[in-house]
Amino acid sequence: MDILVFLGSVRDSTPPRPARLGARVAAACCRLVAARGHAARLIDPLEIDTGPDTNPDTGPDTGDLKKRGVFKPHFAYPRGAAPGGLERLADAIGAADGYVMVSPEYNHSMSPALAHLLNHFGASLFAWKPSAIVTYSAGQWGGVRAAAGMRSFLSELGCLPVSAMVHVPKAQEVLAGDGSWLADAGRWDGYVGRTLAQLDWWAQAARRQRTEGEGEPTRPFTRDPSQRNAP
Repeated sequence: MDILVFLGSVRDSTPPRPARLGARVAAACCRLVAARGHAARLIDPLEIDTGPDTNPDTGPDTGDLKKRGVFKPHFAYPRGAAPGGLERLADAIGAADGYVMVSPEYNHSMSPALAHLLNHFGASLFAWKPSAIVTYSAGQWGGVRAAAGMRSFLSELGCLPVSAMVHVPKAQEVLAGDGSWLADAGRWDGYVGRTLAQLDWWAQAARRQRTEGEGEPTRPFTRDPSQRNAP
């Protein structure tokens, strides 16, 4: 199966040291997903071009009307007209069988970088596929409070999270730069493996139902948020 591992960090400052602890966690996830016989692809928000910094209604910003960081999601573009990075990621999301979401904790919430990237895409791309929540921190809690909010976020996105989660406290003391464990490798492999085993089971079941089940599943939110089943 094809599993996307989303790295929820664009941090380039310290503390913590190193700045992108999430890169270590995501590398470990990719390694363990691959060890289960699946294709693991890392999605790094620093490598995704989400489009020009312009106002989509008026064109490039100029003079005192300049607006920085205007948000235009993938589904707001005419079909096939989104920036190349968004188009390629949309194709990858649609083709994947499941997702691993790796996030630090910001103010008891998930990473703004991860939420920003995921919010570019309609729920139809993620729908009927499972996700796994993996959080981390430089401190003692491992991002567990962010994980609680990620459950509702990912459920609304359509990729319901499996029940088991992974939390990595003091990630800089647990993982080397290449994503290998610094100690207790068997224990950590077993801990993360429990979550990945659930992801594996649900991803296989969902793929079987998508390809062999009777009828087509509902596909909400393909072009505009108003297409959701809401009064």
